[in-house]
Amino acid sequence: MLRGRLYEPDYKPKLSGHETFPLRYGWLKKAFDAVTASAESEQKRSIFLAEDAIAQFGVGKNMVASMRHWASAAGVIEDFGGRATPTPLGSLLFNDVDGLDPYMEDPATTWLVHWNLCSHPFKTTWFWAFNHFPSESFDRETLVKGMEKLANERDWARASISTIKNDVACFVRTYVPRVPAGRTSHEDALESPLTELGLIRPVGRRDGFRFVRGRKPTLSAGVFCYAVAQFWSGHTTAKTLSFEALAHEPGSPGRVFLLDENALADRLFELDQVSDGCFRWSETAGLKQLIRERAVSEEEVLSFIDADYLSNPSRDAA
Repeated sequence: MLRGRLYEPDYKPKLSGHETFPLRYGWLKKAFDAVTASAESEQKRSIFLAEDAIAQFGVGKNMVASMRHWASAAGVIEDFGGRATPTPLGSLLFNDVDGLDPYMEDPATTWLVHWNLCSHPFKTTWFWAFNHFPSESFDRETLVKGMEKLANERDWARASISTIKNDVACFVRTYVPRVPAGRTSHEDALESPLTELGLIRPVGRRDGFRFVRGRKPTLSAGVFCYAVAQFWSGHTTAKTLSFEALAHEPGSPGRVFLLDENALADRLFELDQVSDGCFRWSETAGLKQLIRERAVSEEEVLSFIDADYLSNPSRDAA
């Protein structure tokens, strides 16, 4: 039986909103700054819908809408009644005064963005590709056909083939660098910051790709701990969580970060120290599971992230 949010009767797919533009460098900071300034001025109309939005952001109307979409999907801003406000995560990362990574220079920030895009079903293609797609190798057409089949089975409205194709194309561009053409520089080919994670790579023929499963050296311990805590809170209220769930359930750290079982087990073993005793790995009687010793607040979950940046040598030297 297929499980997960995509298969629940009340699920509403999200196959648009990015206006065909993948997340670009600088967009999250720019959106956060504009929303923060708007909130401080108590502006009633959304900054993204203001008459001077194009001048404010320095991009076209469609890009303004795309910027809003990505900032919301990445968990940097949120909408209340049509008015955007900064989130605690957005403030922690991008605040000019004491933000951990205002210019998104640390890999931890990019991993956080990836986690928020793919661990929640807000972005249907992203969630389905990382959590449900059954093969390591694929091409665009395979993803399109898979999404089309799912849309038909679930009887999703407004999931036309053209909409699905545009969403799949944007998904690939989010994670795979463009092949430089003519005088295109290497920097220009890196259209999205998520390409730096190396989660999807081109292989073989021109339109062939594969998910890169295994250890992720740049995935910091705090971000992993943050992901475990978030997955747990949305998955169960029990005080134990099985290794199988952490490795294979839709939206789990194993799925979203493309960790193989050995890499996942190694990281779970280290969680006791990383979480200050909140999580403890156990293999009693051959049963592999994570034990939650106490409740963890949203503030403490964010503090797991903070520790990553505090221990970053380049940040200490700054």
